[in-house]
Amino acid sequence: MKPSPFQYHRPDTVEEAAALLEELPDAELMAGNQSLSIVMSNRLANPDHIVDINGIDELAYIDSTDDAIEVGALTRHRNIDSSPVLSETYPVLSESAGQIAGPVVRNRGTIGGSIGEADPAGNYPCVLVATGGELELASADGRRTVDAADYFVAYMMTAIEENELITAVRFPRDPFPVDRTGMTFLGQKRAAQTWPTLSIACAVRVDDPAADDPVVEEARVGLANAADVPLRVADAEAAVEGDPLSEGSLEAAGEVAYDRVRPQDEMHADETYKRELSRTYTKRALTEAYDRAVQ
Repeated sequence: MKPSPFQYHRPDTVEEAAALLEELPDAELMAGNQSLSIVMSNRLANPDHIVDINGIDELAYIDSTDDAIEVGALTRHRNIDSSPVLSETYPVLSESAGQIAGPVVRNRGTIGGSIGEADPAGNYPCVLVATGGELELASADGRRTVDAADYFVAYMMTAIEENELITAVRFPRDPFPVDRTGMTFLGQKRAAQTWPTLSIACAVRVDDPAADDPVVEEARVGLANAADVPLRVADAEAAVEGDPLSEGSLEAAGEVAYDRVRPQDEMHADETYKRELSRTYTKRALTEAYDRAVQ
């Protein structure tokens, strides 16, 4: 099957793209085109206009400041995966990019497109929610910032308006000093290029890595494909905070994750199996992040 007819537009700036979204009825943005082409080819989506933003060079960048890691919406998965800055200072993000599908998808797909699609099994939404990140959205009326916790509202539904586009994604650095923080991203897949059955983004900050028993000052746990939206499990975080990581606190965190998730049955993984995975991977990710923090 082929897409239905459409008009093609290729703006050079964010302002031009926003103006087109404001003016054109039934328009869709195209970035990496890893999902849009599939739904259009199967005529599950039939937009009258395609706004191709690949010519907007200002949207492709990775910027690191004292306050945040900022990634332009058009930045490819490959560039995030291979970024030395991210691998050294925010490995949960680079590791999540490296686990997306295969090389072809990573070479073309973008962080903005992935977050815009808002699939609860996606890697970036999980990281964004776990770390307490935010998105910058642009329209003809200007720009606004939306917290990740407010952006994902239901299954593949977000707070973005039809006339808006994602311009940047920000991940906070202040809670995660490099010298006292460990991060990891883990996923369980049936095969390398399939969607994950379940994934987890995790960060652990300790008080003193050189101490005999470093205390967990703060933990972050985010699960993907465990509910209708990417899920931050605050109670699991609290279960390990305030003391050195122990078998008891890990078991408690795992039990919380098991109880909190609301996964959907799939052909190869039913709800019970995903619940068990959430418990196992929560303990595994917290252990790995803690070990990295105290190295």
